[in-house]
Amino acid sequence: MKNRASCILVALLPLLLLLSGCEEPKPQGFGALLGQDEQGFTKVTANRNIEFPRDHQAHKDFRYEWWYVTANLENSAGDTFGVQWTQFRIALAPEEPQNIEKQEANWNSTQIYMAHIAITMPTLHLTEEKWSRAHPKMAGVTERPFRVYLDDWQWNSESDGMFPATLSVAADTFSYELSLSSESAFQLQGDNGYSVKSADGRVASHYYSQPFIDVTGSIQVEGQTHQVTGQAWIDREWSSRFLLGSQQGWDWFALRLDTDTSLVVFQLRDNQTGEANYAYGRLMYRDREGITISADELSLKVKTYTDLNGHPHPTSWQLDIPTHELFLTIDAINPNAKMPLTVPYWEGPVHIKGSHEGLGYMELTGY
Repeated sequence: MKNRASCILVALLPLLLLLSGCEEPKPQGFGALLGQDEQGFTKVTANRNIEFPRDHQAHKDFRYEWWYVTANLENSAGDTFGVQWTQFRIALAPEEPQNIEKQEANWNSTQIYMAHIAITMPTLHLTEEKWSRAHPKMAGVTERPFRVYLDDWQWNSESDGMFPATLSVAADTFSYELSLSSESAFQLQGDNGYSVKSADGRVASHYYSQPFIDVTGSIQVEGQTHQVTGQAWIDREWSSRFLLGSQQGWDWFALRLDTDTSLVVFQLRDNQTGEANYAYGRLMYRDREGITISADELSLKVKTYTDLNGHPHPTSWQLDIPTHELFLTIDAINPNAKMPLTVPYWEGPVHIKGSHEGLGYMELTGY
């Protein structure tokens, strides 16, 4: 939720508060962290219209935000690569809008940026993480041209729009430089971009996606350079509160059913039973309006768990949506694709088969 990333962001809050010199809170798990009051920050409302290119930019009056890219790529030999790049923005405290830019220029910002990158192959999963306070020379988001950056991990657009763009990162164990293009309309999740996260509607986000991104470029890993092509997906989401205290995490799926059709599905789990207490889906088309899928249309069941350091993670699923004749088995390409970062979570490419065959991405949090 890819919405999803809020769990990671809020779980990092104790460390962030230490970095800011504030007293560390004493949370009692993911639910307590995600259920924190958003007092002082801007709240998500159903009547706010998402506009482009305005909403590609940072929304610094909200507590949390991210630019989240996943890609399924292939070289000429047929080797597959999953690629992730995510830049998170976290506001440590509410600030008056007129003060934020001045604070960033003076290295006194309450805005923190964190970035995650990964490359996943069937038998290899490499990840890195970076942090920075917001500052024009270190980390931030610019308007003309549109740019999202933390040090030398960067999304660089050619205009104030999102595409065309170059995504480039360099780490000790891998690097990639990818050219991204898309001519499809952005997909507004939920109700015109207002994405509810609980059955009672108490928490929500502003959320849009572009699941139809064409990719060309190069990946350097294990001493080799691979020329790659494929498809990418970006999620943009921001809010000041994502989950109820009763919700422990989520299971999120971004699936490409064919060249012109994608499917997003996510469910949020109860922290007592581990069962889903809210679910959402949307079919998205390259050249026309998407279709929202209600929770009662979805059946999402675990087929196989993978034990990762004593924690079972569901890495194979059966997803059925009979109203749209979708019957899909979802299997992790690398079941060991856990992100061993400040707060660990699972993220990696998947293969789908059944009524449709294709590739996608899965994220699991709270396990």
